[in-house]
Amino acid sequence: MNRSRGDSKPTPRSVDPLEIKLAGEVQKLLLPKSSPLCSWCGMAAKNRMADVLGGDFYDFIQLDRGCQVLFIGDVTGHGLHASVVMSLVYGFIHRAAVEECSPQDVVADLNMFLRTFARRSNRLDHFFSATLFFSVIDPISLIMHYVNAGHPAALVRRRDELVRLPATSHPVGFFDQAEFRAVRFQLEAGDRLLLYTDGLIDSSSPNGEMYGADRLDAAFRRLDGDHMVFLERLFAEIGDYLAGQPPFDDCTAIVMDLHGASLGRNQ
Repeated sequence: MNRSRGDSKPTPRSVDPLEIKLAGEVQKLLLPKSSPLCSWCGMAAKNRMADVLGGDFYDFIQLDRGCQVLFIGDVTGHGLHASVVMSLVYGFIHRAAVEECSPQDVVADLNMFLRTFARRSNRLDHFFSATLFFSVIDPISLIMHYVNAGHPAALVRRRDELVRLPATSHPVGFFDQAEFRAVRFQLEAGDRLLLYTDGLIDSSSPNGEMYGADRLDAAFRRLDGDHMVFLERLFAEIGDYLAGQPPFDDCTAIVMDLHGASLGRNQ
């Protein structure tokens, strides 16, 4: 029997696992494969997705003006939809960072960008949002200007002291009229900077107890080795805490060891 076009609706096609796998491989191409080589610092990053696709993002961008952009963020939600928004955010930041050396302007522009999509759907508006730590570091003065838009507090280990860099603003993508405050922080030779997403501290043991900020603080003080060794030891410790359980959320961390401003002059 012949059917007219209006007689039936096409059956939705199920998502092919191979297509999800391919999308995951494409998403991984967005994230840096290695850290930049710098005379004034050592940087390393580690990312562990809870699923094939995720919402964590990060990167290191060396600008022609000599500034070092360092950012990390976490899109609202998990899985496929988070990966789509993550790609939007990641691409926008890359374009904006090349044109602007102001963390405040980049984050404010990103907020407006996300709001243009959020206004299209009352049901999906909250998915176009993210936490973000966006910073620009001068390698000569070691001055870091940053905006922490609702992201977990960055940590600085300075000898026996632990300095927290808490949120300066709310997350991006929630409000049309939003103010994002940039803060100036003076890094020093010998400092170790740790940026991370909340999946790190939200990892739970088999009895449901989260790893938590206090354990992370203690590990940050205790674990030694250079930036790469430190990250391996930190993720191994969290893996032991999970005791074989799969992670509930994406986990990402960046470590930067500062060698000194005087070395930055010889780049």
